[in-house]
Amino acid sequence: MEFTLDNPRSPGAIPPIDFKAQLNEEQLAAVTAEPGPLLVLAGAGSGKTRTLTYRVAWLLSQGVRPGDILLLTFTNKAAKEMLHRVNDLTGIEPGRFWGGTFHSMGHRALRTHGEAIGLTRNFTIMDAEESESLLKEAVQDTDKAFFKDKTHPRPGPLHDLISLARNTRATFAETITRYFPQYDGLVERVPLFAKRYADRKKSANVVDYDDLLEFWLDLLRRSPETAAYFSHRFSHILVDEYQDTNGLQAEIVDLIGTHHRVMAVGDDAQCIYSWRGANFENILTFPERHPGTRIHRIETNYRSTPQILELANGVLLAQPKGRHFDKELKPARSDGERPFLVQAMDGREQAQFIVQRVRGLQDEGCALKDIAILYRAHFQALDIQLELSRLQIPYQITSGVRFFEQAHIRDLVAMLRFVYNPSDLAAWQRVAVLLPKVGEKNAHKLHAAAVEHARAKSRDLLDALGDPEVASRVPKDAAEEWPKLTASLQQVAEAMRTLPPASAVDLAIDGWYGDYLKGAYANYVSRLDDLKSLVGFAGRFEEMPDMLGQIMLLSSETSDRSADPDADSLRLTTVHQAKGLEYGVVFLIGLADGLFPLRRSIESGDVEEERRLFYVAVTRARDELYLCYPQVNTKGGPAVMMTPSRFLQEIPAGLYQQLKLKRRFAW
Repeated sequence: MEFTLDNPRSPGAIPPIDFKAQLNEEQLAAVTAEPGPLLVLAGAGSGKTRTLTYRVAWLLSQGVRPGDILLLTFTNKAAKEMLHRVNDLTGIEPGRFWGGTFHSMGHRALRTHGEAIGLTRNFTIMDAEESESLLKEAVQDTDKAFFKDKTHPRPGPLHDLISLARNTRATFAETITRYFPQYDGLVERVPLFAKRYADRKKSANVVDYDDLLEFWLDLLRRSPETAAYFSHRFSHILVDEYQDTNGLQAEIVDLIGTHHRVMAVGDDAQCIYSWRGANFENILTFPERHPGTRIHRIETNYRSTPQILELANGVLLAQPKGRHFDKELKPARSDGERPFLVQAMDGREQAQFIVQRVRGLQDEGCALKDIAILYRAHFQALDIQLELSRLQIPYQITSGVRFFEQAHIRDLVAMLRFVYNPSDLAAWQRVAVLLPKVGEKNAHKLHAAAVEHARAKSRDLLDALGDPEVASRVPKDAAEEWPKLTASLQQVAEAMRTLPPASAVDLAIDGWYGDYLKGAYANYVSRLDDLKSLVGFAGRFEEMPDMLGQIMLLSSETSDRSADPDADSLRLTTVHQAKGLEYGVVFLIGLADGLFPLRRSIESGDVEEERRLFYVAVTRARDELYLCYPQVNTKGGPAVMMTPSRFLQEIPAGLYQQLKLKRRFAW
């Protein structure tokens, strides 16, 4: 039955709602728009969730049945929040809707209709660990020695590679070239691994997380009857955060929404997750795929001061013509301070300034938890973490763990500790267990054998590790790796004796552990950046024990590790993790070309997504925004002069005020 605004099917079925009183003009226009293809461009802080919630309530008020509405979100939390708000407004229970993540809705569809594509109803879903285990078996069926090469991806990173290709509808070659360049030698082999993995899943009647989307799309394509059923069943489709959809998700929406009564809500300027599969083209080409699309802009921002929004609009104006939707954030708040541009000598001076200003903000009554320090990549927060720790200012890292608590950092530090002190059994065990089939017991036995051999032959323990008598006790699977590890340890030891700590760290990264890192982590490139920042950190010390001592003191801190969301502690986070959040005061650090945008993004031509990320960062601030950049970068080696980020240079100078730093940062 066709939907009409003039003739609701069930007038009076829900309590009356004064939509005009509850919504601003922009929101009201989108909420009450006539059925058809609708693209709602919801700017940062403009009330996107409110708009979606009231759209559902509006449809219900016009007689649309709950079961006729499909609400697709990216988290179950978002769906529950919206449907509970709808329940508060209308009294209609959340369970009467089809609402949830794409994956949960795909699961529901496959349980009911999967037999049309040969999927039995009693299929089971594997978790991530089970999926990786099955993939490992599939690979070993093809090549038993594959995982013995430590430069090859482990099952986890290999699964990530295959998953990203499936979700983006890209070839494995394209996916490897763009996102996993460390595996470029495997371009010809990955397709076969993926096929063997798919065959094993089919024979076991199991599916993985990605199958819930891929099979749902396959079902809609191969079974016209099922596609027609879904299209008829859901006369209204609402999609949240549409800019984050991948190739599979966008095509699913298009196939179910052939009636074109689709409301896509999102913001092209906040599309920042291409590395997770989000496709910017989906929102950009929505009007082409759904002819007659009406675009509604929700631009009134209730979060930030007019001055912060002026700067954010300046970021939007720098976007290439024809590659974005025009929008202008409009303030609902009264005037505040213009954003501050802060030029520091280096990362340490940048950190010292921030700490000084944070203390001033505390004196002004600002809670620590309402202050955030944002950065493009995790390694850029090292200096600020050191300064906060030194001064015992509580902080939380909401985008992971503290720098020196990261697994790859702890691995490398353990390697350095062991080389400096070969009696450090705990450090040895952390390194040794990275070898195939070497557990803590084996590690202990190998160390004991080396100690015994070194004493008997009056040799250095590191040299003894490489002797055939000790090597013969190494598990078979680790035998090939053993000489490479021991050679690397000896090289680092020689560097420690004759060179400064920075050189020893550099050698440790370039040796055996650097190769291990390639296979162990899908995000090898970003973790390598973290490790290289240790070279700059080591450059501050003349002696290795001083550096190791400082690291261990920092690693042993216990203050504020509970990550209590209500704790009054400073927030440190990557910009990606800050999306959707807001803070009274934001410090955005590392705004130099090569740091933000990242050098690898510049080299690969992904600057536009970096610019959108910059826009997301500045719109997190409500009252004060500090744009900080270092003139000199000491991360990863000798000092290098930096230029301000191109994103800063694009913004008219009148949109910010320069803050000149004096020694001791007097205000």
